[in-house]
Amino acid sequence: MQHKDNQYFVNDGVENVRTRGSRMVAEGTHMLPAASLMKAAGVIDSLDDLGKPFVTIINSYTTHIPGHAHLDRLGEVLRGELKKLGFNVWYANIGAAICDGIAMGHFGMKYSLASRELITDQIESIVAAHPCDAWIGIGNCDKIVPGMYNAMVRLNIPSVYVSGGPMLAGPDGGDLISVFEGVGKHAAQKMTDDELRQLAETSCPGCGSCAGMFTANSMNCLGEVTGLALPGNGTITAEVWADSQKTATELNPRRIQLFKDAAAALKRCLDNNIRPLDIINEAAIDNAFILDMAMGGSTNTVLHTLALAAEAGIDYDLDRINKISAETPCICKVSPSRPEVHIEDVHRVGGIGAILKEISSATGGGLNLERQTVTGKLADALRDAPAPDGDVIRTREKAFSPDGGLAVLFGNIAPNGAVVKAAGVAEDMKVFEGPAVIYESQEKALSGILDGQIKDGDVVVIRFEGPRGGPGMQEMLSPTAAIQGAGIRAALITDGRFSGGTRGLCVGHIAPEAASGGPIAAIQAGDRIRIDAKKRTIDLMIDQAELDRRLENLPAFEPRVRRGWLARYLLHVESADRGAVLRTAVD
Repeated sequence: MQHKDNQYFVNDGVENVRTRGSRMVAEGTHMLPAASLMKAAGVIDSLDDLGKPFVTIINSYTTHIPGHAHLDRLGEVLRGELKKLGFNVWYANIGAAICDGIAMGHFGMKYSLASRELITDQIESIVAAHPCDAWIGIGNCDKIVPGMYNAMVRLNIPSVYVSGGPMLAGPDGGDLISVFEGVGKHAAQKMTDDELRQLAETSCPGCGSCAGMFTANSMNCLGEVTGLALPGNGTITAEVWADSQKTATELNPRRIQLFKDAAAALKRCLDNNIRPLDIINEAAIDNAFILDMAMGGSTNTVLHTLALAAEAGIDYDLDRINKISAETPCICKVSPSRPEVHIEDVHRVGGIGAILKEISSATGGGLNLERQTVTGKLADALRDAPAPDGDVIRTREKAFSPDGGLAVLFGNIAPNGAVVKAAGVAEDMKVFEGPAVIYESQEKALSGILDGQIKDGDVVVIRFEGPRGGPGMQEMLSPTAAIQGAGIRAALITDGRFSGGTRGLCVGHIAPEAASGGPIAAIQAGDRIRIDAKKRTIDLMIDQAELDRRLENLPAFEPRVRRGWLARYLLHVESADRGAVLRTAVD
């Protein structure tokens, strides 16, 4: 199915790729100079190969990110498999792949969310300039995954996504969040220098996306349920232990096989003309949020799934997410919500298929199992999945909570919504009221927390960190981990966002943001704030007349950057409740 109406039209170049593919450059004497260059690059062995279909591998290999440091090796496996299937193979490696863990805690984190748009735009550029018949994306972490999903939908030619797989937990059961929270413990004198150093040495043992249900792994799992990726994409680990003492790792043979299977899936999509817009519709987005609720995914999944919906031309209401949450029990909790459980444990007990099978066991659980995927129907991935093990994955009757792991809050602080990872909130913190302690940036907040400025009962407010205000809506893992590590019973709210590794009563994505004159900008020090995660509300405890007066007197927003990519970004980025996508449509 091809969508040819204006809603899906990008430009004539993309339309030509959709309709003619590689024939744009492989046919006609006027394109023989291009053929000569293809031969020079080794894409074809002779001009006789021009008759074969062309596919493009778009990899994101980099040693900046441990989740991507092995993608060169997996990419070569994929290239070889595609050649065996009779394809001419173009191979590109995109830039702007950012490790949120390394960018965390300094100005560089502001580039992370913005990089999602760069990645999608790069892929559009590569494929439109070098027309192919199908493409396959290799990613793993942070913004690369949603950037590739969005590109699949935008280009709408046969395509498949495959990830590099999750990292193993450390030999002592630690992960990256153990280190971040260790910093908070260290600041509170609950951990020695040597203990913190040892934790950093051992918690990230090798390649792969960080071992918990953080943003990267959450998005890789959602690829399975939306149908853009193969079963096992989110849970088959990147590596396995090479020895019984857990001192070394090596590539996981099952992950290598998944890459070979991905090549076959791409051929299936090309042979049957299955395109991303045959896969992504409102029911697929519903399926994504159902899984998200059941597995307690990262709050960033809301942002990225809304962006995917927007790219597919779907106007998705935030209220719909709460309705799905109310009907979907949380049956799986993984680090950070359960620090001792990691993605490898989820795979061991049946993976995403087992979660979906249990959720669908009662009148379908709202899942649309007949949705098209790159390998068949969603129901196919559930057929052989095991029953819940009762610990890592629970039955519906013994769920961790009767409702979903994520919630959208509304109130006078967030008229357009805010997001909390309810699965990571202790029961006695789900209703919380306290005085506001305000910081105008993440850096100032982290300094204040580490200096002991926050006490039990406070509500930390970090503002002007939204899509425009930051700019870039940087993650708040450092301050939230510092609060958790220090054992402080406090809430944190922000117009920024959180890492998938965040736990505790942390409310993000507040919309409208402070930079757009949202009510969060009108909060004053000492104001009482009430958060009720059960009733899905977040409110400033002042009367409406006083709030209106404050809003009318807010000073004009002064951008923090004036030049470069982030300056262009803040001019075009939309609100978090719209996925923080860029306004790019030309009226």
